[in-house]
Amino acid sequence: MSGSVYVIHENPQWLPPFQAAFEAEGVPLEEWLLTDGAIDLTVEPPEGVFWSRLSASAHTRDHAASKEYGRAVLRWLASWGRTVVNGADVLELEVSKVAQHAALRHAGVEVPRTTAVFGTAQLAAKAEEFEAPFISKHNQGGKGLGVRRWESHAEFAAWVDSADFEPSPDGITLLQELLVARAPFITRAEFVGGQFVYAVRVDTSTGSFELCPAEACAIPGADGMEPEPLFRLRDDVDPAIIDRYLAFLAAEGIGVAGIEFIETRDGRTVTYDVNTNTNYNPDVEASAPRSGPREIARWLGALLPHEAVGARG
Repeated sequence: MSGSVYVIHENPQWLPPFQAAFEAEGVPLEEWLLTDGAIDLTVEPPEGVFWSRLSASAHTRDHAASKEYGRAVLRWLASWGRTVVNGADVLELEVSKVAQHAALRHAGVEVPRTTAVFGTAQLAAKAEEFEAPFISKHNQGGKGLGVRRWESHAEFAAWVDSADFEPSPDGITLLQELLVARAPFITRAEFVGGQFVYAVRVDTSTGSFELCPAEACAIPGADGMEPEPLFRLRDDVDPAIIDRYLAFLAAEGIGVAGIEFIETRDGRTVTYDVNTNTNYNPDVEASAPRSGPREIARWLGALLPHEAVGARG
């Protein structure tokens, strides 16, 4: 192979499992950290494969501008004909739940009833259209941050008018039906290069919406004890939903993703999040038949240009 895989990102904390996987697979990996810098738009990019791991939660790490940096860099790479995985169009899905909702619905995947509210003037009135309890969330979120459950419309209206109100970085607040699971867990299905890797059962019995699977997100248990694992391998996912997700990913040009869904008390299977910079939980990786990071390394390595073998002068 020739060239390198360039990982475009803004959070070094999430990178070590991937660095280890690429090293194990013998695939060269180079970082492209988009927290500042410059590009000469007239200069050709290096040879290689460019993999975007830009995140909707970048603003929580004081990297709010990384989204705009990413838009510029990914369009520049595409203009030179480089192979870009999870490129500019996929970044738009990562940073907008409205875009995800529209794309999933168009693909025939059931999504929660949702209203997008621009600004705050109509927020309280639009919330009245949802039966309580309901939830609000940021259109540009990540890690479950900004998701709140509301037991009453009065409580929500008071919050909107208070100094505690927390707007989405893009000014779009989503109002959404509260999905009640038939059992206290959600499922996250992982995909790499058009293939299903594995599914993860994520315990939600504590009621938290912050379900980041990465080791860097782990919270110690009480008294310093190790907490019970929230993430476990799941092997009984309906193949029909996996097939729908594969078709959706192919249609949207998404190479790497984790898709989250909930099986509700009233018998629905509802998809609510597409994470295009997916992380992998170490507990699950230890027991999984295939490793997510290793699958990514193999797939991206195969996309690198290969030297001709046995060529004659």
